[in-house]
Amino acid sequence: MITTHRRSVSQCVVTFAVFSLLAVRDVAPQIDVVDLSVADAQRRMAAGSLTARSLTRAYLDRIAALDDAGPRLNAVIDINSAALAEADARDAERKARKVRGPLHGIPILVKDNVDVAGMVNSAGSLALADNRPRADAFFIRRLRDAGVVILGRTNLSEWANFRGMRSTSGWSSRGGQTKNPYALDRNPCGSSSGSAAGVAASLAVVAIGTETNGSIICPSSVNGVVGLKPTVGLVSRRGIIPISISQDTAGPIGRTVADVAALLTGMAGIDERDPAGRSAAGKPASDYTTFLDAGALKGRRIGVLRQTPPLSDDVSVAVEGAVTKMRAAGATVIDVQLASRGWGGPQMELFLYEFKDGINAYLQGSTSAQKSLAALIAWNRDNAARVLPFFGQEFFERAQARGPLTETAYLDARDTARRLAGRDGLLALLAKERLDAVISASTGPAWKTDYKAGDRISVGEYGVAAVAGTPSLTIPIGDSRGLPFGLTFMGPSFSEPQLIGLAYATEQLVNARRPPRFLATIDP
Repeated sequence: MITTHRRSVSQCVVTFAVFSLLAVRDVAPQIDVVDLSVADAQRRMAAGSLTARSLTRAYLDRIAALDDAGPRLNAVIDINSAALAEADARDAERKARKVRGPLHGIPILVKDNVDVAGMVNSAGSLALADNRPRADAFFIRRLRDAGVVILGRTNLSEWANFRGMRSTSGWSSRGGQTKNPYALDRNPCGSSSGSAAGVAASLAVVAIGTETNGSIICPSSVNGVVGLKPTVGLVSRRGIIPISISQDTAGPIGRTVADVAALLTGMAGIDERDPAGRSAAGKPASDYTTFLDAGALKGRRIGVLRQTPPLSDDVSVAVEGAVTKMRAAGATVIDVQLASRGWGGPQMELFLYEFKDGINAYLQGSTSAQKSLAALIAWNRDNAARVLPFFGQEFFERAQARGPLTETAYLDARDTARRLAGRDGLLALLAKERLDAVISASTGPAWKTDYKAGDRISVGEYGVAAVAGTPSLTIPIGDSRGLPFGLTFMGPSFSEPQLIGLAYATEQLVNARRPPRFLATIDP
């Protein structure tokens, strides 16, 4: 059974007694993990100059130094007390020449809404602090089979920003507030706040995020890292605390496209028990890193969706600079517009219906004492001082008022949202203009965290891919006075190989990512 070191919200400090005791008998040399890649770690482990144990220890030490002390990022909500044992097992396998693949011995962080056997899975809520799943999520089991080491769990926006209005990204009642490592008073966006901030700060090689609409793309953008939201169905959703069965997916977050491609290889796989799993039959690639092609832009036709008004002058300049380099690399890049919009209202109705249905099913199979959405609403009211100090639970209450998924209102909302964003939206644009992909600025720079006003997110056009269920991938392309932002690539269903190639080629051209400096603030 895995146990965890639970982080106190008031102190935000993890006790590392277990690791300190282990350190006495096994002192590891200092390892520079800043921007260490999956491939570099594998090369060093293959050469014998690095072990999974020493790498895991180095990340645990860095988490203690930066997440619990120092700038106190608060990106990691729980530490896996079995992490060193898992690393030892991977080292023993390597010594016996039983290497499982490119993720063998690689430490990863997992968002706190994904089932990891024995560890609390709470969606950041104190209401689910007693929920310890008996089994791993389907894709977590795949990653274990691929040889990863689970370091711990990352904080998130409570209930993935789907509890109430005026929510503040990166805050949860169980984990407190995650900070943006580029400027500690700035927001990390959400809901995969801890995963993106943790990767940006090199607290792990890579991390798992989840997205319903923007929850991988936005935090990856404002934390200066790479995030990929896969096609719905490419990665199993079984074992993820749900919002929307139509749009939910897990996805990889890393500092480079290559790292994201490596993690996606371990995550992607057909789950017959996922309603969207069969649509992915034959689609997962055996190795997504084979699509890392610096020449992938040549001969490609790409459309640019521009925001009106622009997200900021700095963003516009960076997008235009990236477009110029893409053209110089042989791509045809044209300005385009979506023919249809208006999916926001139907999407929200879809969420309300699907959240009620999905969370009731998840809770009934969980180990938590809370067995229904109604029970969660009541628990939150009874514990309002702890869980509702900054914003309410309006979305919970509205969802509770919805009926079953057989109601006409739900079916109409689902079909309308999919049509406007998909068949009449992104897919129509790709076909009409004969495009290989569409790009858009991901977000503006991070805003100051404000519990009174809530989030002030400046977003690009990535929502169309989220609603359509198609893939999107963001890479860093610039910064505004040290606050990073990204460029999103979007394509048709199961176009991950092509998007990885295009994004990798662009990443090599712009070379925009810089490690964070953990500044207290950045002047406006």
